[in-house]
Amino acid sequence: MKKKILLVVAIVLIVIQFIHPTKNQQTNILDSDITKVRSVPDDVQQLLKTACYDCHSNNTVYPWYNNIQPVAWWLNKHVNNGKKQLNFSEFGAYDEKKAKHKLHELVETLEKNEMPLFSYTIIHKDAKLNDAQKKIIIDWAKANQ
Repeated sequence: MKKKILLVVAIVLIVIQFIHPTKNQQTNILDSDITKVRSVPDDVQQLLKTACYDCHSNNTVYPWYNNIQPVAWWLNKHVNNGKKQLNFSEFGAYDEKKAKHKLHELVETLEKNEMPLFSYTIIHKDAKLNDAQKKIIIDWAKANQ
């Protein structure tokens, strides 16, 4: 009986390797991208790309383990949830009140050390922001609220 269960589990694990979610990768920069609707200095843009864009834009740089199921499904759900909260690629589609609110939330999450997520920074060491880097983003976001 145990062998049959293990065989079924093995077959399921093999079969799900062929079922992949659509990747969050866009080659062009939209007119609604934050860099098109707000002045974003190079240092801020670089920090946002390094620490935020994988989950909060339309262009995720996927790690090698994204090719393993069910990890890809989990990452896809995580990215979709991140984009629902804040999407830098579609920032210009927000009305002004919502855009200011999103920048306010960005400040709050950085001040409370809620972002980037610890689970993300385990693998992406360069995404872990120090206090000076957070201050750069916070000062910029406050100036654009």
